[in-house]
Amino acid sequence: MSFRLLSVGVAWALVLAAGVRADPPFDQTHAALDRVLRQHVRDGRVDYAALKASPKPLAEYLDQLAEVTAESFKTWSEPDRLAFLINLYNAATLQLIVDNYPVTSIKRIGSWFGFVGAGSGPWAQKVVRLFGQVTTLDQVEHGIIRKEYRDARIHFALVCAARGCPPIRAEAWVGAKLDGQLTEQGRIFLSETEKNRLDPAARILYLSPIFKWFAADFEAQAGSVEKFILPLWPDAVRLSLSESGYKIVYTTYDWSLNEVTGR
Repeated sequence: MSFRLLSVGVAWALVLAAGVRADPPFDQTHAALDRVLRQHVRDGRVDYAALKASPKPLAEYLDQLAEVTAESFKTWSEPDRLAFLINLYNAATLQLIVDNYPVTSIKRIGSWFGFVGAGSGPWAQKVVRLFGQVTTLDQVEHGIIRKEYRDARIHFALVCAARGCPPIRAEAWVGAKLDGQLTEQGRIFLSETEKNRLDPAARILYLSPIFKWFAADFEAQAGSVEKFILPLWPDAVRLSLSESGYKIVYTTYDWSLNEVTGR
């Protein structure tokens, strides 16, 4: 009798063990997104028409992200977690544009005549699958990334599908090289003279409105926006900015779609 009971116990243990499966290993190189970006991004712009014509790879990558559990996510290194969230935000934004393409501006999605009010607009759409729930781009950016990862360089990485944004990279963000990617992206963004430039003669520092909208994030890290971006400028600009008396003027933010032109 005891042998039969033992056998039954072992059998149930095997059944229970078979039902408990560990999360499949996640590809921290984000190779699936990397392939999408390398195929459809040129000079910081996206070929949305081609992406819409071949939507499966992006959709499959978002499926991969949606399979990651909160428990598994918490075991990753901080750079891997942040790279995951940046890629999620950017990939979900690409998918949002593809789902509504053709469109001239992301602000026209989920809004009336391009007017985005509280609780409306593209960033309030529940289109992001994360940890078994469906949430918004706003929640990913402001409720998770800005709240839990105090690195203001994320504002150079999150791309909202507008020309006024930093250019989207033709590669995925990867935890193992995230620090270098973020710093390089800051330098690239500041080199876009229609958004950021220095006029030494007029003693005016022209900056993207991003530095106004998220000034608190930059100030929390470096004391001021100017101190934060100073190391990211070329040597000649840094030398000029070391002098005092520059006035900051914010450039106009271009909300038109960051689409490849001249196809």
